[in-house]
Amino acid sequence: MVKIGMVIGGRYEIQELIGTGGMSDVYRAKDNKLNRNVAVKVLKQEFAENREFVAKFRREAEAAANLMHPNIVTVYDVGEDSGISYIVMELVDGYTLKQYIEKKSRLNISECISIAIPIASGIEAAHNNGIIHRDIKPQNVIISKDGKVKVTDFGIAKTTTSNTISSNVMGSVHYTSPEQARGGFSDEKSDIYSLGITLFEMVTGRVPFNGDTTVAIAIKHIQEEMPSPRQYVEDIPISIEQIILKCTQKSPDRRYQKMSEVIEDLKKAYISPDENFVKIDTFEKNSVTKTNLKPIYKAHSNIEDEPDVTNQKENLVRVNRQRKNDLELPRNVKNTEDDDQVRKPQPKPQPKTQPKPQPKPQNQNKPPVKTNSNKQQNNSQNNRKPQNSQNRNNQNNRKKKTVSKSAERIKTFFIVGFAVAIGILFLILLGNAIGIFGEREEKPQFVSIPPVTNMNATEAQKYLESHKFVVVTEFEESGDVAANRVVRTEPAAGNQVEEGSKVTIFISMPKDAILVPDVTGMSEAEATAKLESGGFKVEKSTEKSETVVKGNVVSQSPEGGSAGSYDVPVKIVISDGSSKEKVKMPDLTGMSEEEARRTVEEIGMTVSGVREDYSDTVEKGLICSQSYTVGSVVKEGSEVSLVKSLGPEPRYYSFDYMVQEPAEYNGGEATIIVRTLDGTELFNAYNPVFPYHIDLTQIYGVSKGILEVTYSVSREEQGVDDNGNVVVQIVPGTKTDTVEVEFE
Repeated sequence: MVKIGMVIGGRYEIQELIGTGGMSDVYRAKDNKLNRNVAVKVLKQEFAENREFVAKFRREAEAAANLMHPNIVTVYDVGEDSGISYIVMELVDGYTLKQYIEKKSRLNISECISIAIPIASGIEAAHNNGIIHRDIKPQNVIISKDGKVKVTDFGIAKTTTSNTISSNVMGSVHYTSPEQARGGFSDEKSDIYSLGITLFEMVTGRVPFNGDTTVAIAIKHIQEEMPSPRQYVEDIPISIEQIILKCTQKSPDRRYQKMSEVIEDLKKAYISPDENFVKIDTFEKNSVTKTNLKPIYKAHSNIEDEPDVTNQKENLVRVNRQRKNDLELPRNVKNTEDDDQVRKPQPKPQPKTQPKPQPKPQNQNKPPVKTNSNKQQNNSQNNRKPQNSQNRNNQNNRKKKTVSKSAERIKTFFIVGFAVAIGILFLILLGNAIGIFGEREEKPQFVSIPPVTNMNATEAQKYLESHKFVVVTEFEESGDVAANRVVRTEPAAGNQVEEGSKVTIFISMPKDAILVPDVTGMSEAEATAKLESGGFKVEKSTEKSETVVKGNVVSQSPEGGSAGSYDVPVKIVISDGSSKEKVKMPDLTGMSEEEARRTVEEIGMTVSGVREDYSDTVEKGLICSQSYTVGSVVKEGSEVSLVKSLGPEPRYYSFDYMVQEPAEYNGGEATIIVRTLDGTELFNAYNPVFPYHIDLTQIYGVSKGILEVTYSVSREEQGVDDNGNVVVQIVPGTKTDTVEVEFE
């Protein structure tokens, strides 16, 4: 067992526990050999004798030992000492990204990108070394106090010589990819998915999927559509939204294929956050994680036609065996993709029988017989029927009326029930239509390809992209269409295709045409060398640019990829830098809010907001933190957020003290009182027996107090008796001893 002060490996002196995880504890230690502070991760005692855990622990060290990157926590050493397995790592003085998100609720876009790019860079370095992390989450990202971002905890990472690995390790379920949740293949794109979930949490302050159990959450990753972060934060730029959605596509083939692609788009988003440049594929390739299951009813159509229940059960067992052979899923994840196809066939419902309407009594509308004369008249007209026959008729009439009333009640009941059912059905249909009971399954939208023939190539491409088509450009010779203009499209104009489909435009290129290389974004020297080595003349000009680094090419004419001529010079525009000046961020720590605002405004920046937090080093009411690092170069007009100190964070204290008997105490009354410095009474004991033990706990937010001991004393006082003699008298009194004490 690891104890503070012990030395392991003959050189690492354990100083304090700084973190704990599911299978290991992390200690701050001093490397006595190299005289530096390090972090020592120690496998917990309950796992030390488990070979699987020890192997997993060592695998982490092996996976990370050869990774040398500024955004990855460096592993220095690994070993075992007296049954203690340990890994020695770089000590990063800071906090996890999870703690930072919880502290700020959510991050602004600038912070999000500034943190996400280093994370992606560290993961990319691991991928380039054949290592998949498989547990990317905010808890495994550390931000140092000087602003450095580092990825750590390669505890379930695994090296691979190919592009994919297979494992049942799921990682942290809130950030796990669908293929990991299925127990399928994990590759670089699994880490990209987890990074997308981490980005989602950074910008919204919450994870996209939650549930009561890990299995429920994992199933949501597999089945449910990824919600847009704009559902929770409306002002998220479209570029960030699209990057997150592309990272978290269910199909790995629709995600970014390399971490370098994510980094590239994050950099673009930092410069142009409101530009919709992210392209998400609308078609699906053959993915290694995709499972093709045959429809059960089609493969076993006899089930539906078989009326015998016994045969139905046998068929159902045969279907389930077939499904099991088709795909084995992890035990803790249910396959719901084909649930509708394997349900037990229900017997055909019998048609409901409607109650037959009762015939109305024939004499229902006849006036009742009231007088004997009428009876006699009716009897004479009906050949004078016997009296008992007429009585039977009256009884039958009463029975018919009773039956008629019952039929009316049943009829009314069915009418009301039918009306209620129609109303409920209408509400359900209305709810589905407006999305109350869940999202409607949107049918693919089909659009017509617009005509772009004879349009300039660049204009045609932009026009088609504005109609949400994916545009691919190819060149072909044409004697009828001028150079650099559209000859035709494939599919042809007027065809109905699904929105977002690929459209190829064929650009006219004369036989003697020369394609101009694309040099936008290159440095001035690189662009000039590339054009001149290709035989082109170069003309240069400069302009201010907010998006292109000073000295790089902003634009060119003719554009890259278009037809050009050696006789016509290529004009390139070089960035002369931003029109906004750059300033150094001052240190605002220790200033009042008013003073900090004034200082920020003087250098052309603005304060985006001020929040309050506890600080052990800065006095209450003064600025203790700022969003930009002191000395960093920022653009004029940038926004900075400030944190104002609430003073030291209140905590619970205790007071354990033994009150000794005062020297002058005469054995009479005594009182012990403990108060805070502001006079609040914490404890009171009357007539204690000295020595008296005080044991107080849960003293909130107060580190000091006053102990008062009031007790009886006897004093000698001189006096004069009736005869004028000086006498000494014993006079009772009280005395209070007061002392300031500290709570621990």
